[in-house]
Amino acid sequence: MPRVKRGVSHVKRRRNILKRAKGYRWGRKKKLRQAKTAVTKAGVYSYRDRRNKKRLARTLWQTRINAALRMHDMQYARFMGALKKANIDLDRKILADLAANEPKIFAALVKAVS
Repeated sequence: MPRVKRGVSHVKRRRNILKRAKGYRWGRKKKLRQAKTAVTKAGVYSYRDRRNKKRLARTLWQTRINAALRMHDMQYARFMGALKKANIDLDRKILADLAANEPKIFAALVKAVS
C-alpha cells in the first residue's frame, strides 16, 4: 500500500481552526489543541444562545405589554385571551412596540377588547 502524506489536508484543517480562533486570548489563539477546544465550545455556545436570544426577546415583549396593561388596570393573560376572542392577530413584538412607542393606539386597542 502506498504511503499517504497528509501535509495539505492537515495544514488546511489546522489553518481553518486557527482562523476561527482568531481574537481569542492567551494560548487558545495559537496552540492547536487549545484552539480546537475553544472553537468547539464557542460553536456549542453560539448554537444554544441563538435559541436563547429568541426566548429572551419574547420574555421582554411580554414584560413590556404587561407593564403597559397595568396602567389600564388589565392583566396580561386576560388581555391576550380577549385579543384571541376578538380575532385581532397582532403578535407580541408588535404589541410591545405599540405599548412603548404608541400609547394612544395601545390604549384604543385595550378599550376595543375589554
